[in-house]
Amino acid sequence: MTDHDREEGLVMKAAAGDRLVVEGTHGAGVRRIGVIMGLRDPDGTPPYVVRWVDDEHEGLVFPGPDARVVTKEDRDVSFTTS
Repeated sequence: MTDHDREEGLVMKAAAGDRLVVEGTHGAGVRRIGVIMGLRDPDGTPPYVVRWVDDEHEGLVFPGPDARVVTKEDRDVSFTTS
């Protein structure tokens, strides 16, 4: 989600199985990738229950402006066009 999307009133939405990508903004700028395991709201808005790929830790995440959702469809398109 971009700043423009937020200005337009678009809200982050996800489904179980989507990926949450959080870009590092401090220090080394490490990117974290997690799998969305569950939703607290049926409309797909945050917060999300996320299992982080790097350490298998699972927790409730309220994504900030440095986060984006990558759907299965987005991953399939990226894979086939690369």
